[in-house]
Amino acid sequence: MRRHAPLVVVCGALALFASTAPGRQNGSAAAANAQAQVADNTIHLDVVAEPKSGPAISGLQPPDFTVLDNSAPQPLTAFSPRSGRDGHVEVVLVLDDVNAEITVVEEARRQVDKFLRLEAGALAHPMAIAILTDKGLEPLGGFSTDGNDLSARLSKAAIPPRSLGRSSGVQGNAEIFQLSIRAFEQIAMGEGTRPGRKMLLWISPGWPMLVGPHVDLNTKQQQEIFNEIVRLNTEMLRARLTLYSLDPSGLNDVGLHSTYYKSFLKAVSKPTEVNAADLALQVLAVQSGGLALTTENDLASQIRRCLTDADNYYELAIDPKPAAQPNEYHSLVVKIAKGDATGRTRMGYYTQP
Repeated sequence: MRRHAPLVVVCGALALFASTAPGRQNGSAAAANAQAQVADNTIHLDVVAEPKSGPAISGLQPPDFTVLDNSAPQPLTAFSPRSGRDGHVEVVLVLDDVNAEITVVEEARRQVDKFLRLEAGALAHPMAIAILTDKGLEPLGGFSTDGNDLSARLSKAAIPPRSLGRSSGVQGNAEIFQLSIRAFEQIAMGEGTRPGRKMLLWISPGWPMLVGPHVDLNTKQQQEIFNEIVRLNTEMLRARLTLYSLDPSGLNDVGLHSTYYKSFLKAVSKPTEVNAADLALQVLAVQSGGLALTTENDLASQIRRCLTDADNYYELAIDPKPAAQPNEYHSLVVKIAKGDATGRTRMGYYTQP
């Protein structure tokens, strides 16, 4: 059962939407504007043919795929198998200093450094690193395939202990939530101007989910949260961005936060269905076709696991179905005819009349 967010927390969060994002469009206008920038009004899907066990399946052809848009089969308008370096993939790695304790962040930095120095620092895909601090998102330079160079940048970066949320209770959690969402949207919007597929690896236990029992949202709050869900979904679609949530705490902190997000994986189609937890990091990751890794200790291995999605995948495209109303949600399912594989990709999109 979906639980409702506490009224006081959501009020604080929504107030921050208004005060920290001057000039931001309303949900329908922003989503329509973002969708208008999707080339040829096409839905691009990056699909991993994932079996029940073992590596992703290669060698599939267009007849092996069926894309269901709201349960209706859609013809493919483009198809391209990708493997290794032949796909144009960019990787953004975010080290989250806002939502984790400093000791966890420092260990995460050591694990990231370990990954960057594998194979003599030769990265398969261009990568950029950013740190999320109380001041916002701080990029550590541009993209590079030189892991040793990125490691040097990371070692020079100062990572201060977080100050938000330590003593400010509910309002502090709301500020952390908004800072995290703003940083995520900043990346999605920036990557939307660049071609090709993007993989965003967010190293964090997740931002506050702002959940609690027995309190209903009012109509205005529901609409504001729904607008943000539509906006982020559409910006990720335009950017061809897949999100991966990697919890650096791993087995050292297996609690409710590591599984509770699963209660909110079903996409919302109207404001009356929303909850603030629909914007949780892990929820956004799974809905984008990525992974939420919450119970592993080896962060370097988690990073490698995520990047295997770029080793063998398929670029598919369909034309979106016409919408009968603003912000109409369309679920997407990719079925694969061969073997026991399922097509892991984004779970859906919002469209406009």
